[in-house]
Amino acid sequence: MNWTLDALIDGKLINNGEWLEIISPIDLKPCGKVPALKAKEIDLAFKSARQHKREWANLTLFERIKYLEDWSALLLKHKAELAKIMAYEVGKNLKDGETEVLRSVEYIEYTIEEAKRIQPEALTGDGWNIKNKMGIFTRVPRGVILAISPYNYPVNLSISKIAPSLVVGNTVVFKPATNGSLVGLYMAKLAMEANFPRGVFNVVTGRGRDIGDLLVSHHEINLISFTGSVEVGNHIKNMAKGRELVLELGGKDPALVLADADLHKTVKEIIGGAFSYSGQRCTAIKRVLVDETVADELVKLLKPEVEKLTMGSPLDNHTIIPLIDLNSADFVQGLIDDALAQNAKLIVGNKRECNLMAATLIDHVTTDMRLAWEEPFGPVLPIIRCKTEEEMVKIANKSNFGLQASIFTRNINKAFHLAHELETGTVNINGKSQRGPDSFPFLGIKESGQGVQGIKETLNSVTRIKGLVINY
Repeated sequence: MNWTLDALIDGKLINNGEWLEIISPIDLKPCGKVPALKAKEIDLAFKSARQHKREWANLTLFERIKYLEDWSALLLKHKAELAKIMAYEVGKNLKDGETEVLRSVEYIEYTIEEAKRIQPEALTGDGWNIKNKMGIFTRVPRGVILAISPYNYPVNLSISKIAPSLVVGNTVVFKPATNGSLVGLYMAKLAMEANFPRGVFNVVTGRGRDIGDLLVSHHEINLISFTGSVEVGNHIKNMAKGRELVLELGGKDPALVLADADLHKTVKEIIGGAFSYSGQRCTAIKRVLVDETVADELVKLLKPEVEKLTMGSPLDNHTIIPLIDLNSADFVQGLIDDALAQNAKLIVGNKRECNLMAATLIDHVTTDMRLAWEEPFGPVLPIIRCKTEEEMVKIANKSNFGLQASIFTRNINKAFHLAHELETGTVNINGKSQRGPDSFPFLGIKESGQGVQGIKETLNSVTRIKGLVINY
């Protein structure tokens, strides 16, 4: 397959005659090309967003909703094509790709309903012994939102930034990840068909070295919403110069398996949490901290389940699919090699064909191994044996990350106690770490992020409070 798609700037589909090839993880060959935009086009996108923000904000909520509903209907209509592009561009299997589109359509629907519930608040000065004064406080759009999405959920993690921003009256400049740009521009083409007004929604693509700093430092930005690596997220912090930020970064999510856990249920959750989409998720379970008295039994149960995971092309709906590129596969291999060189025990896996890596389970991982701390973003799961629950918490909290954790136990009192001790944004009891449902707040602490997402929380972040005080 080979798609060629244009950027969307100032209400027009455009290119500048320079192109960026998109390399498919399936065969490491080009699957399409997108415009390699430069400073001139980036500046035009922001200028257009700023120029047209007031007229967009001045529409009624229901007028803005109509555009989003029309776009959502087109996304649904084209879900098979979007899934196909995702398969070639980011290696997501066709079934999961269609599911992602459906989830994104639902996200738009719920965002619309939540936006209808945003109401002004009226206050009086009576509580401060001040009469004849009333304040009316409303939420208004911030202005121009820069949305930057990752490759692993190119539809959902784009929509979750774009839809809340647009529905409340912001204009958007959207930069998809390089692998994810074909999906982003296909969504832009559908936005054109939905007849969004000029300048409201702009989609730009290009090489990070050419436009990355131009994007995040542009003077027209009011808020940046970014999902991606810690390295890039920290760079954005330095470049943003005091602008509002929402950052969703990495994770090293632990699963704490206590001695009294239901191991059969635990195994099912760990397998899904660790290996779906080959572990290329910030919320993937990335290490298991298990009570040493049940560690042998847990590993015995995990091994055949890992072996059952099918491996191959996303076009054939396999679970274990090629990693996004060779560098990613090399990084994961380095973590595996480091652990095995230090006497960790390979249970299953450690087979590789180019960037296609088998699901790998490694036991007896210790805290002096890189695999205990570094985020692999690949299909490898380390087992760390612990003597006490306190040791589990200590290892979990020592991480630079603080996205999510899971606790598996039959003792609800222990679950609540340990959840209180864990330094993460979210703790899951007897379930895998995951994003969603989208009505839940989603957040990370430490190097896992800044700010809170979720439908209601995102609507709050892309708006600000404006007060009107009446003296009478």
